[in-house]
Amino acid sequence: MRGRDVKHISLTLLASLFGGGKGSHALDETTWQAVMGLPLFDGLLAAEQVRLRELATQLLADKAFSGAGGIEVDDGMATAIAAFAVLPVLNIGYDWYEGWREIVVYPGEFIHDGEHMDEAGIVHHVRDVRSGEAMQGGPMVLSWEDVEHSGQGEGFNVVIHEFAHKLDMMNGDANGRPPLHSGMVPADWAREFQSAYDDLCRRVDGGEDTVIDPYATESPAEFFAVLSEYFFEAPELLQLGCPAVYGLLASFYRQDPLVRRRSI
Repeated sequence: MRGRDVKHISLTLLASLFGGGKGSHALDETTWQAVMGLPLFDGLLAAEQVRLRELATQLLADKAFSGAGGIEVDDGMATAIAAFAVLPVLNIGYDWYEGWREIVVYPGEFIHDGEHMDEAGIVHHVRDVRSGEAMQGGPMVLSWEDVEHSGQGEGFNVVIHEFAHKLDMMNGDANGRPPLHSGMVPADWAREFQSAYDDLCRRVDGGEDTVIDPYATESPAEFFAVLSEYFFEAPELLQLGCPAVYGLLASFYRQDPLVRRRSI
C-alpha cells in the first residue's frame, strides 16, 4: 500500500470485481522513449535497456490492465507502468511476477474498505485513502496520478512500491522478508532490516526530520517497499540513511543503482 497527499477519489475497492486475463496492450514506442529519459533510468547500459524492454513487453502480454473510476487504460499508460515495474526484476527474472494477472488503474487515490486484525486478535474495519494496493494472489491497484509522479529520482515510485509488495508476498503475507537468493543469509537480513526499522521508528516518533519517508514506519512490509523505492529512485539517500540495508537490497535485486548513477 502507498499513500501521498494528492486529491482523493472516494471509490470502494472490491478485489472480487476483477477477474484474471491476459494482456492486450502493446508497447508504445513514444511513451517508452519518454520514460527511458526519466532520472530513474539514468546510467542503464544499452544491453540493460534491451533486456528491460523485453521484460516490459513480457509484462504487457502477461498482465491485463483494467481502468476504474472512469479511466480507460491505453497503450501509453500500460507501457509507463510496465517500464517502472520491470526495473526491480531486471537481473532476477520475470518469474518473480508470476501467479497473478490483473493491474487495475484508478485516475487518482481511492478509498479502500477492508478489515485488519490487531495483535490481540480483534478485527477492525479499516477505511483509508490509498494510491496503490497489492493483494496476495490477486490484482494490483494503482493511482495513475501517482504513477505520473514516479520516476523523477526523488524517492517516490508507487509502481515499484506495489511490485515490491508482490515480491515480498512470494513466500506468504507481506512482512518485509521476501524469499532470498542462494548465498544470502536470512539472519543478516532480519537483523539489519529490524535495526534500521527500529531506528527510523524511534526518530520519527521523536519528531526528527528523516531522510527516509516516515511512511516506512507503518510496518516492516511498508519499510521494505518504501526502501525499495529509494533504492531505485534515490539510491544516494538510502545509502546515507540506511547503508547496511542498501547493501542487502543490492544483493537482493542484483543491481547497484548508486554505481550506475555515478557512471554517468
